[in-house]
Amino acid sequence: QVQLVESGGGLVQTGGSLRLSCIASGSMFDFYDMGWYRQAPEKTRELVAVSPSGGTTIYADSVKGRFTISRDNAKKTVYLQMNSLKPDDTAVYYCNAKRTWFGGAYSEFWGQGTQVTVSP
Repeated sequence: QVQLVESGGGLVQTGGSLRLSCIASGSMFDFYDMGWYRQAPEKTRELVAVSPSGGTTIYADSVKGRFTISRDNAKKTVYLQMNSLKPDDTAVYYCNAKRTWFGGAYSEFWGQGTQVTVSP
C-alpha cells in the first residue's frame, strides 16, 4: 500500500511558477513510476508528466519546455516544477504511483490532489 500526499498548490499569476511536491509512504518507491496528472473543471483527468522507475520522463505536449518532473528516491518524493504558468494550467493536480507487475497486472495509487489556479 502506498499513500501519497501532495503539497505546493496555490494561486499564481500568468507567467508565474509553482513547485508541487508529493511524498510517498510505504516501501519500494524506487520501483514505482511516479507521475502527475491534472483535472480541470468539466474535463477528464489528463497526464502531465511521468518519471518512470527506469527510463525517460514523459511530458504532455502542452507542458513541454515549461514543466519539469523530478524525483528523489531517498526522500520518496516526486516534484513538479511549473514555470511560465498559463490560465489553461488551472486544475487539480494529482500525484500518481504505478507499478506494473509481470504479466501486465499493476498496482496504482493516487493522492488527494492539490489545487493550482493561474489568474489572467
